[in-house]
Amino acid sequence: MKINFQYKIAIAILLLGTQITFAQKQDGDIGTEVVNVVKPYTPTISDAFKVKETPTLEDDDNSKKENIQYNIFSFPVASTFAPAKGKAAGVENGAKEKLFNNYATLAAGNYGNINAELFVTQTLESGDYVGAMLRHLSSQGGIKNVELDNKFSNSSLDLTYGSRTNKLAWNGDLGYQRQAYNWYGLNPILYEGLTPTDKDLFLNGINPKQTYQNIYLGGRLAMNEGVFKEATFRFNHFSDAFSSGENRFVAKPSLQFDVMDVKLKTDFVLDYINGKFQKDYYDVAGLKYGYTNVGFKPSFQINKDDFSVNVGVGIFYSMATEIGTTSAKNKLFVYPNLTGSYKVVGDLMVAYAGAEGTLKQNSYQDFAQENFFVSPTLAIAPTDQKFDVYVGLKGKLANTIGYNIRGSVMNEDNKALFKSNIYDFTNTNTSGYANGNSFGVVYDNIKTVSFFGELKADFSKNVSFGINGTFNSYTTKYESQAWNLPGIKLGSTIDFNVTPKWYAGANVFFVGERKDTQHLITTMTFVATEPTIITLNSYFDLNTHIGYKHNERLTFFLKGNNLANQNYQKWMNYPVQGLQVLLGANYKFDF
Repeated sequence: MKINFQYKIAIAILLLGTQITFAQKQDGDIGTEVVNVVKPYTPTISDAFKVKETPTLEDDDNSKKENIQYNIFSFPVASTFAPAKGKAAGVENGAKEKLFNNYATLAAGNYGNINAELFVTQTLESGDYVGAMLRHLSSQGGIKNVELDNKFSNSSLDLTYGSRTNKLAWNGDLGYQRQAYNWYGLNPILYEGLTPTDKDLFLNGINPKQTYQNIYLGGRLAMNEGVFKEATFRFNHFSDAFSSGENRFVAKPSLQFDVMDVKLKTDFVLDYINGKFQKDYYDVAGLKYGYTNVGFKPSFQINKDDFSVNVGVGIFYSMATEIGTTSAKNKLFVYPNLTGSYKVVGDLMVAYAGAEGTLKQNSYQDFAQENFFVSPTLAIAPTDQKFDVYVGLKGKLANTIGYNIRGSVMNEDNKALFKSNIYDFTNTNTSGYANGNSFGVVYDNIKTVSFFGELKADFSKNVSFGINGTFNSYTTKYESQAWNLPGIKLGSTIDFNVTPKWYAGANVFFVGERKDTQHLITTMTFVATEPTIITLNSYFDLNTHIGYKHNERLTFFLKGNNLANQNYQKWMNYPVQGLQVLLGANYKFDF
């Protein structure tokens, strides 16, 4: 029994080994079995083992990666889930300010100053528009230590009618302007030594009032298609209280077309002027002047990546129809018209340079607007701006800070300079400007070396700041000085919004010394005297403003000018008003 049991165990072990051997060698299907789990497996803490954070790899070739393809077998799944619609996060937007088509401004202050403006515009059903602008600025004078009347006024009315379409835009303008000023810049030497009675007789014998009037008609035409791009024209009739008259017509058509990658442009200029003065400074004879200037300015532009260049030339022919100066004659002028820019570092640094020139036609109107105290006895002639060669850098120091620096050399022949008129007791001209209290014009060949720098910053949407400066050096040919031209000009502005309703700002400017002459021939000398060169002191002017927006239509403001209360002289013997305060309101509306 014992032997049989052992045999049975040996036979069983032998059969089991044979079965295992077949299982290692045979690749056949082992079939399927169904396993029913009566109780799920519940692991215990002892069954868990710790996985190494950095396992040790023992394979010799562990860098080879197998390409594994994943196949997704999708099938529809019934679901009753309904996702909620997304909602954008709330963004706090500022209220959009409403724009009005019309406004009215009225302000008043000390010295009897009044400032008024009215602007109205209306769009018509056909797409046309009509507009009007009325302006008035006046003062009752009252400048300290001034003996003559020094009040002034400036009123103008401008009307416009125009149309805009996809193909063209045009407008026509009609306007009238009236200005009244006084030659109050009398040298105190002329009356300080007189008795009170003689002083009154002398001052009462001077009528210093001058009145300028201008009527103009102008227009502009611009086209979006075709070779013809735009054209402008303007006609002015300028006159004064001394029977002076000037007519001027300026037309500037422009053509532009593209050839390959080159943009060709041609500008034409027609500048006609004719005028007269009733008498000269010594009341000897009248003065007449007239010029017809025709200009042709072709150019082409090339843009290559960061480089842009404009190459052109200006050709002018000037015909003297009436002799305004002894040097007036028919002449041909040729000028360079070269400009270029290169982006050194994108928009952060752009280098630019140019050489440009032009023929500038001077006029009585231009002189009177630059210096209200000129005498109606001027010599009118064009200025030959031979060339203005410049080089500069502009760009950004940061996203909100921009800069521009530039150096230039300008050469001008026949440049106009304001110079004080002589006082001569033998002069038979008894007009209010013939007492050494007005300015004439002299011409000279001048070379100007100039340096300019500017910095602008928008620190935020509520604060903006700017500062600029110009430094000039003049070389004259005939005159001993570049009369009344400053060597330094500085300026700065700042504007900021204190709250949504309150805003404020300030600007300050500085003007350096200028030179002029004082030439007096009085009854006390009886001999001709040499003119004395006078240095006008430099000056600065500080101006501020503050405003309150009561609502979207009504705004109140307060302005302060010349806050330093400097009684400086912009022109010799012409002091300005001191501290000025102006209180006013602005109202916007629609029809």
